[in-house]
Amino acid sequence: MNMVLKSEEKAVFTLRALYHSYGYAPYKMSKFEEYDFYVKNKNFLISGDILSFTDLNGRLLAMKPDVTLSIVKNFKESQCSLQKLYYDENVYRAAPGTHEFREITQTGLECMGDIDVYLECEVIMLAAKSLEEISLNYILDISSVGIIGGLFSEISAPEPVKEKIATCIKQKNLHNLIKQCNENNISTEITERLKKLAFMYGPLGEKLPELKSLCLNEEMKDACNELEIIYNTMEKCGLSKNINLDFSVITDMNYYNGVVFKGYIDGLPESVLSGGRYDNLLEKMGKRAGAIGFAVYLDKLERLDKSTDIYDADLLITYEDGVAPDLIMKYAEEFTAKGQTVRVQKLPTDDIKCRLTVRITAEGVQEND
Repeated sequence: MNMVLKSEEKAVFTLRALYHSYGYAPYKMSKFEEYDFYVKNKNFLISGDILSFTDLNGRLLAMKPDVTLSIVKNFKESQCSLQKLYYDENVYRAAPGTHEFREITQTGLECMGDIDVYLECEVIMLAAKSLEEISLNYILDISSVGIIGGLFSEISAPEPVKEKIATCIKQKNLHNLIKQCNENNISTEITERLKKLAFMYGPLGEKLPELKSLCLNEEMKDACNELEIIYNTMEKCGLSKNINLDFSVITDMNYYNGVVFKGYIDGLPESVLSGGRYDNLLEKMGKRAGAIGFAVYLDKLERLDKSTDIYDADLLITYEDGVAPDLIMKYAEEFTAKGQTVRVQKLPTDDIKCRLTVRITAEGVQEND
C-alpha cells in the first residue's frame, strides 16, 4: 500500500495517528464559510485572494482558504475550557504567480484555552515530530514575537514604522533596517540590537546566551526564559539538535504573540510547516483565551515524489500479436507479487520511463535494461 500512496497521502495517516496519540480530537468543517468572515480577517490569511460564489439563497460564500479561523470562530470559551483539535482538510488558495486557485491538502492541530508553557512545549514537540515523520533531515526554526515586541516598546516611532522594521528583520534586509532607524531617530543602541536580531541564526541552545545579552526589559526577559524552557524540554525529548533560533520567521505581530516557528525538510526550498502562539487573533474575535497551533502544507510534499521517483513503473511489458493474454498476465503477476510496479502495453513509447523493459514474443521473453 505504501508504494501506491504519495508522500502527502502517507503523511496524512502518520500525522493523524501522532496527534490522536496525544489526545487531540478530529475536527471537521464545511467547505464553505460566509465571505465576510474571511474578509474581516484577511491579514491572517496566507493569500488575500478568496474564492467566492453566491449560493441559491443569495448569500455570498467562500471556499475556505484557512482552517484555523473556523476553529477559532467555533471555540466555546469557559473558565476551564481546553480544546485540543487536529484536522485534515482541503483549503482553496490562489497559486503563487498565477490567477488560478488550487485545492490544497493541509493537516495540523490547534490547542486553545488556558495555554501554559507545558502546552506550548507539547505543540512544538509535535511540530518537530511531524517534520521527523516526513524526513529525518529537518529543521525547525523558532523565535519569539515577545523579543521583537519588547524591543519595539523602547522605540517611540509610530506603528507603521515598526511594521517596516519587522519586515526588514524578516527579510534580513540590513540596508533598509538601518535606513528606517536613521530616518526615525532610533538610538544607536536599539539599532545595534535590531541588527543583531535580524542576523541571529543557529542552534537555539548556542544562541540563547547571546539573545539574553540583548534583553532590555521584562517582556524580553520573559520571552527569552520561555525559549530557554522550550529548548530544555526539547533537549530532554531528544529533539533539540534540529531546532534553530531565527527571527526571520516572525510573522504578523497583530495576530501572533509569543513563540512562532517554521519547519523545513531536506529537498524542499520552502517551509512545509508553520505555526505559533496567536492569542491576539482570539482577542480580535472576542475570545478571552490563549491559542497555539501549526499547519503542515502537504501539497508541497508533491515535489518530493517528483524529485525521487523518475520512473512510471519498475517494469514495462510489451508484446507482439498472437501472444496469449494469460501468458502476459502470468509474467506481470510474477513481478507484482514481489511488490514491484508493472505497466503492460502492446508497443513501447518514449513518454514512459521504466527501470526494466521486456518484450514477449512467440519465441519467449526478451529483457532490456
